[in-house]
Amino acid sequence: MSSTRTKPLVAVTQMCSTSNKAENMRQVEKLIEMAKAQSAEFVFLPECCDFVGENRQQTLELSEPLTGPTIEQYQGLAQKHDIWLSLGGFHESILDEYERKTDKIYNAHVILNNCGELIAVYRKLHLFDVDTPEFKFQESKIVCGGQHLVSPIETPIGNLALQICYDMRFPETSILLRRSGAQLLTYPSAFTYYTGKAHWEILLRSRAIETQCFIIAAAQMGSHNPKRRSWGHALIIDPWGKILADLGEKELDVATVEIDLDSLEPMRCRMPCFNHRRDDIYSLVAYGEGTIECQTDYMFAENCIKKETIFFESPYSYAFTNICCVVEGHVLVSTKRIVPRLKDLNSAEISDLFNVTCRIQRMLENFYKTTASTVNVQDGPLAGQTVPHVHFHVMPRRQGDFEHNDEVYRMLEIVNKKKQRSIEERINEAQSYREALRNMKQ
Repeated sequence: MSSTRTKPLVAVTQMCSTSNKAENMRQVEKLIEMAKAQSAEFVFLPECCDFVGENRQQTLELSEPLTGPTIEQYQGLAQKHDIWLSLGGFHESILDEYERKTDKIYNAHVILNNCGELIAVYRKLHLFDVDTPEFKFQESKIVCGGQHLVSPIETPIGNLALQICYDMRFPETSILLRRSGAQLLTYPSAFTYYTGKAHWEILLRSRAIETQCFIIAAAQMGSHNPKRRSWGHALIIDPWGKILADLGEKELDVATVEIDLDSLEPMRCRMPCFNHRRDDIYSLVAYGEGTIECQTDYMFAENCIKKETIFFESPYSYAFTNICCVVEGHVLVSTKRIVPRLKDLNSAEISDLFNVTCRIQRMLENFYKTTASTVNVQDGPLAGQTVPHVHFHVMPRRQGDFEHNDEVYRMLEIVNKKKQRSIEERINEAQSYREALRNMKQ
């Protein structure tokens, strides 16, 4: 008899990892088998699903790169069981230029598809450095913080956003991920017993309610060693804040829930919180948020900027190659909305424009191997503005560009009289910058 179920079924898990990697892998395989028996399409494993070290040195010794044998075992399990896996917090070795382990690791959230292919990696941004009357923990002694958010990824269960444990205390990231299209947020964890008892459920329900997303939080449970004990209570929560699954204090268990994505849009329409955000008063912008693949042309005042010449696009701004350059690498960063003056921008546009400008400056200096830039905005006709649309000039500077350094500003006044570059030249340059930005993010 064929199943009539159309909603994706996800499995949240709970386990108790130790420093015995082989035993932990047996637990993982058992959890996957239990989830598969219930017809789950996606299994969510907790932080430290590979191991929990008893000390700093052991953690370094047991860590592996993402090309190591432990990830290969996980890939084999995903392929064998035809199931997607969320490896909630993998101890990823950081290697030096000779492919040798360093004295630091990443706390990495890894997604594998049902063919065993590595789809996404998020490295934990917020490190758990705390000193309470009950315990002290310094994650930063061994872990390096990640450098960027990972945009929500398309999966069979919806648009999935990746976080890890302590990240849940920072709602800014969940709001940015929701704004980027997230339907589900994940918080795989090894939450301490003390903080879990006080805050675990409250924090996760809050993240669900404020983002209007499903929350999936796999968990470690029980005593890993004499020094470390986890709270458990792996949860799945709906966008209204209702708990759909709670594994309590079971040390090895699975709960499956159907994810009703069709319920999201009606609820978000009835309570359109994200439409009510006051961008004119406050804003929230992630550094580097945006894409290198622009899908449309934009108007720069009355001039059409072809998408092929745009090498970075953010929610409110875009960067493009210049038709007449004062120095090599001279590019422009403009707002999407046609606004003549800086003072007329709202809070979100101001934050985003400066954010993108700094990111492009960083890329150009790295690309041209320079150590300085002229970053200039001509705000109004009397300041030399010839295009009535807010934009920044970003120009990487080199020794001896001009006889007198400030001559760059006079050159800006007469740049439009210079010979214009061909569209082919500008497109090729934009492609070079896209590749440079891609390499920076990696």
